Amino acid sequence: MNTQKDVLTKMLKGMLDMIILKMLQEKPMHGYGFISTIRKRFGVYFGPSTIYPLLNAMEKKGYVESEWNFSPMNRPQKVYKITSQGKVFLEENERGLKIIVQPLLVTSVRSA
Repeated sequence: MNTQKDVLTKMLKGMLDMIILKMLQEKPMHGYGFISTIRKRFGVYFGPSTIYPLLNAMEKKGYVESEWNFSPMNRPQKVYKITSQGKVFLEENERGLKIIVQPLLVTSVRSA
C-alpha cells in the first residue's frame, strides 16, 4: 500500500524538471541547492544521482545553462540558471497542469 509520502515522492519525481525550472525563476542555484531546497519545501530527498543527470539533460535540451563559480571561500560550484527556452517549457507545462487540475478542483468543490 502506498503511503502519502510515497505518492508525493512519485509525483514530485515526475515533475522534477518543472520544479527545478520554477526554482530557477527565483534565483540561479547549484546542484546541492536544489537537493536541500526540495527537501525543505516538500520533505522529500532526491540525491545527487537523481538531480545531476536531470540537470545535464535539461542543459542539453536548452532549458538551463550553467557556469562555474570560483569563490576563494568555497570550492568551485556549477551554478545553473533558466534560459528563455526553459521559461517557455515551464509556461507550457504549467498551462497543461491547470487544464488537468482545474476540472478536478471544480468537481471536488461541487461534491463537497
